[in-house]
Amino acid sequence: MELTRLISVLFFLLVITVGSSASPQHWRKKRVREPCKKLVFYFHDIIYNGHNSKNATSAIVGTPAWGNRTILAGQNHFGDLVVFDDPITLDNNLHSPPVGRAQGFYVYDKKEIFTAWLGFSFVFNSTHHRGSINFAGADPLMNKTRDISVIGGTGDFFMTRGVATLSTDAFEGEVYFRLRADINLFECW
Repeated sequence: MELTRLISVLFFLLVITVGSSASPQHWRKKRVREPCKKLVFYFHDIIYNGHNSKNATSAIVGTPAWGNRTILAGQNHFGDLVVFDDPITLDNNLHSPPVGRAQGFYVYDKKEIFTAWLGFSFVFNSTHHRGSINFAGADPLMNKTRDISVIGGTGDFFMTRGVATLSTDAFEGEVYFRLRADINLFECW
């Protein structure tokens, strides 16, 4: 009886040892996935400054106590809330035909560093794409590239998920900026 129990324990230890020696290498392997769809768009933001109401695509709708709604607040624009309805183009030319609209908001959320938090959608209604792609995340503006989450979508982008890499393609003072969005979708339906 003792011999049977000893053999069972030794067999159990052998199974655990062999299993655990093979598993860590298997666990360490990263699962590399290719995106199911890659897209590149540009969106153009023209902030209302009190003089450009005809072509402005965004406006300051909330400010800290020391701010106003026509000029971004000092100290990294902390506390400003901006809503936008920007044209999306396939190239970096503002006058190219838009393929959709970038609609949402950004909040300048840090005093010490120039950064914002974004929540927006790309809304498409063209022959190439229909539906929307939804985005959310932190945007540390001083970084050359920033990743934000693709958190869902509708139409051609139903329940999609992925990552959008944003880069500031151009800016003119505090009135105009253009972002390039390299979108990698990893869940496509």
